[in-house]
Amino acid sequence: MKELEFLHKDFFSPKKYKQMVKSYQEKDDPTGWFDKVYESAKGDYTKVFWADLEPSAYLIKWLKQNHIKKTNKKACVIGCGVGDDAQALSDFGFDVIAFDISKKAIDLCKNRYPNSKVDFTVANLFDFPKDWFENFDVVYECNTIQVLLGNYRKEAKKAMCSLVAKDGYILVSCRSAKEEDEKKDEIPKPLLKSEIDEFKTTYKLKEKSFLAYDDNQTPSIPHFFAVYQK
Repeated sequence: MKELEFLHKDFFSPKKYKQMVKSYQEKDDPTGWFDKVYESAKGDYTKVFWADLEPSAYLIKWLKQNHIKKTNKKACVIGCGVGDDAQALSDFGFDVIAFDISKKAIDLCKNRYPNSKVDFTVANLFDFPKDWFENFDVVYECNTIQVLLGNYRKEAKKAMCSLVAKDGYILVSCRSAKEEDEKKDEIPKPLLKSEIDEFKTTYKLKEKSFLAYDDNQTPSIPHFFAVYQK
């Protein structure tokens, strides 16, 4: 466990984290390192370095403004981390499946929310259960695409769209970069506008809203928050 201390929130080393991710990318193993991030927390969900420990304010705002009038409405959270967004969707009345490729992440969710109605489960975006296909009224994606490279980014978007039911929505939150400011080796690698636009140009979803904003970190980091409908 000592060798993972650099991933623990109290001792986090951005340099060592990026070196680790790059080593897995070079082995063409784009997701093999996720479990290590959650393992480093030693069972304490508050020590996961990237966890906000609260649901996305943009997700909550959208849920308040868009009431899906449907019985048994279903939602899916991709790469659910420590569960904040999944629990928020459940609180808004959705039947929620929240998955992560990391078993350690799912263990943290179950321990954090022992009485939750959310189905926290281990799954792979690139090989999810067949009965999830076009099964969800709302799909929430936050920061998954940006930790992937190359064709895996396109395959991720394709898989995400396939989870969305007819007339359903996918909400996408990610770091952003301007075309002229693209950084080839940045980890995580922000999405260009042309990349996020593929949800509508390639996968033919309807763009319902699009927001470009700077977050509250110091220095601030530019983001996109977009909503698409099938």
